[in-house]
Amino acid sequence: MRIPGLIDPHVHMREPGATHKEDWDSGTAAALAGGFTQVLAMPNTDPPVVDSESFEIVAGLAAEKARCDYGLYLGAGVDNRAQISALAEKSAGLKLYLDQTYGPLRLDDLSVWMDHFSAWPKTRPLVAHAERRTLAAAILMAVLVDRPLHVAHVATQEEITLVRAAKERGIKITCEVAPHHLFLTKDDLLDGWVEVRPRLGSQRDVEALWTNLDVIDCFATDHAPHTAAEKAGGNPPPGFPGLETALPLFLNAVHEGRLTLEDVLTRMDSNVRRIFNLPIQPETWVEVDLDTKHTLSAQRMYSKAGWMPFEGWEVRGMVRKVVLRGQTAFEDGQVLAVPGTGQRIQ
Repeated sequence: MRIPGLIDPHVHMREPGATHKEDWDSGTAAALAGGFTQVLAMPNTDPPVVDSESFEIVAGLAAEKARCDYGLYLGAGVDNRAQISALAEKSAGLKLYLDQTYGPLRLDDLSVWMDHFSAWPKTRPLVAHAERRTLAAAILMAVLVDRPLHVAHVATQEEITLVRAAKERGIKITCEVAPHHLFLTKDDLLDGWVEVRPRLGSQRDVEALWTNLDVIDCFATDHAPHTAAEKAGGNPPPGFPGLETALPLFLNAVHEGRLTLEDVLTRMDSNVRRIFNLPIQPETWVEVDLDTKHTLSAQRMYSKAGWMPFEGWEVRGMVRKVVLRGQTAFEDGQVLAVPGTGQRIQ
């Protein structure tokens, strides 16, 4: 069956600064293997993408290495409001880190939040990492300045209930949920392997996300690779690889009757395109096999992470072929697109 090329609005390519975890070559190869033809890359690299100089550095790396199409976020900092506003039209959006995560971009000062919420153009996406009470504060700030807000990786019953209440009151909010928050709980993984931000929730949280599927606009992987050695170490960093497992997990949920294929495509294509103002890719599609059973395994991954939180899961549904702008980019387990094939979206 043919479906549109999928879009992931939340990935971490780790380049520059941590290419042992991932780079634009390996990360976009993983994207194609997972059925994604467009990805939007987060700015918490080393150095972070917070001004024109760092933006152009990352843009150059991506142009040289990317195998699928891509957009680049800017990161909100304590003193870069004017610089990044001038780059708005080149970017995928502005990311605000309002709770703790991987990297140096957390913002604690509410006056800095207000500066960014007010100055960033309302026609460009504003995306927040905001959990629990911080999410409530971010929604309030969006109301005060009367602008749209997209909430990254909603993970708990509290958060999805808050999103529903905001939407029911006409507040301009959209949200995404990551596969690991829909399919895993905090009891499913041990030690450092469980580390991710937001943290995995309880079974009650997972059930709440599924119950409130109608207010979830997007499925986004939050592909955040770290090596197996790092995850097994004494200070494991937070994050999971996810580009190569997301679609098989969702197709398996379709097989089980938990989702329809339309549910999946709405949240991995049309809604993402609408929220992030993305163009349609000509002559681009993905061939999926809805029936074949297979076992998820890191042995076949293109990501440098070399491990996955869904190791050994048996699923039904897989990517067979990806065509990007008329050229076969992936087929039967092999990435065929060469580095530099990808184009910047903006």
